[in-house]
Amino acid sequence: MLNLKKNLFTAGLLPAALLLACSAALAAPESYTIDSSHTYPSFKAAHIGGISFWRGKIDKNSGAVVLDRAAKTGSIEILMDMTSIDFGMDKMNEHAKKEDFFDVAKYPTATYKSTKLTFSGDTLTAVDGDLTLHGVTKPVRLTVNQFKCIPHPFYKREVCGADASATIDRTDFGVSYGVGKAIPDGKVTLEIQVEALKDEAAGPAG
Repeated sequence: MLNLKKNLFTAGLLPAALLLACSAALAAPESYTIDSSHTYPSFKAAHIGGISFWRGKIDKNSGAVVLDRAAKTGSIEILMDMTSIDFGMDKMNEHAKKEDFFDVAKYPTATYKSTKLTFSGDTLTAVDGDLTLHGVTKPVRLTVNQFKCIPHPFYKREVCGADASATIDRTDFGVSYGVGKAIPDGKVTLEIQVEALKDEAAGPAG
């Protein structure tokens, strides 16, 4: 009789334990590595008198993403190589790197580190974080216009992609070349396409 009760008790605990284990697995944070070949932080800013807009992008970047969809939390960190700034015009690229503009000899990188992720269900909708540019750090909120995760057709791992945007004033970061003279203001529109591959699980030790 005691053995029967013990077996029944154990049988009742087993499904509960399995359920808790599954819940913990589902709730575990998942890490991703930025796919730099498919990630382009780009920008748009007014040209002389606002008659047109210059567009450019940062060609070299890296970073990591952590998502916990169950807890609606996570983190994003992006490192941008400012020496790879590209306006599609050699003369402009050369000037943008000089001391009176981005001064890439002194500030070769820019970073964005999240402080808060906002979700609607499992979908990322906004990111609050700190942008460090030209040696100055300011809060920047990114609006996530699109967010999607799918099995990658080639790498056989999950890949997540997003399209995000924000508007900043470059003079807040000490980059004021031409503003108030040939250029009406320092407003810059950021448009960021990003893809990140889920990290492969580590194999057993030993």
